[in-house]
Amino acid sequence: MSSETTTLARFVAGLNFEDIPRDVIERTQFLIMDHVGIALRARYAADLNEAMNSALTGLGFKGGAASVIGDPQMYAPPAAAFYNGNLAHSLDFDDTHARGSIHPSAPILPAAFAAAEMTGADGRALVAGIIAGYETQIRISMALGPSDHYQQGFHPTATCGVFGAAAAAGRIFDLSPEQMESAFGLCGSQAAGSMQFLADGSWNKPFHTGYAAMSGLIAATLAQQGFTGAKKALEGERGGFLNAYAPHPNPAEVISELGERFETMEIGVKPYPSCRYGHAAIDALIGLRTAHQLDYEQIESVQVGLPRTGWNIVGDPESDKQNPTNYVEGQFSMPFVAAVALRDG
Repeated sequence: MSSETTTLARFVAGLNFEDIPRDVIERTQFLIMDHVGIALRARYAADLNEAMNSALTGLGFKGGAASVIGDPQMYAPPAAAFYNGNLAHSLDFDDTHARGSIHPSAPILPAAFAAAEMTGADGRALVAGIIAGYETQIRISMALGPSDHYQQGFHPTATCGVFGAAAAAGRIFDLSPEQMESAFGLCGSQAAGSMQFLADGSWNKPFHTGYAAMSGLIAATLAQQGFTGAKKALEGERGGFLNAYAPHPNPAEVISELGERFETMEIGVKPYPSCRYGHAAIDALIGLRTAHQLDYEQIESVQVGLPRTGWNIVGDPESDKQNPTNYVEGQFSMPFVAAVALRDG
């Protein structure tokens, strides 16, 4: 019986546009438009742009074959993937998958765009690659058990995103199943992303998706050229990703109904540029404000119920969440976004 990693690699390598259900393709096209719009806005609004431009110039990454959304300058493909990945996640407005508790497009599309520009791939190959990336990242996150992964201090959008980015680029590069498995093996040595940014509102979060996009692209490119990566990168007992990064993984989740049930259909776009765990409360508060014609000055206190994982991200520690000092802390503060919802609607 084939391992989960091998089965996933075969699926990715063999995924053809013609075999993908029409509704999955249309959903992906919608998600691409959402992603591009968010990244375009971020190219002019995100605080990280000045530092990013200076760093990429200093590293010699400007001038190449790949584009950054909203930027006339061309970049080396890994740099374009890195910059686009940062932009996509910098406003925290990018799409999410509830069960996987991840942002799928931010690490995957930048790698896919760069790979497509490297190869001259057409739109069909691009869409197939993106869907391969979505299915890879989402299924790996569900197999981890994202709540446990968060509890250990990891950011699944990043740690699982590198596999999704490699899958997207690898499909566009037309890797063989063996090459794709090598790319996954290399991803296992690059899966990274700490939740420590919640302590001070730093810019690590968009860095995570940029790094995952770049690393996945590099892994797929190396595998294309014959560089071998470890087998059983997901389920291996000597440091396979699922066993190393989660206490109770379920590797079978990676390949459950693979090719029959497309988790891509469960990706949702965000109505608000803040952590998704606060959105239900925002909707409820806006609804109450409207229904009862409330003025925020009439409200003395608000009680919000959250799942444990959500509380750990947007509710704890209470003293910090009640006093955010920058926009990132505000995006991850349930008290702050609740107050904004009641004041501004």
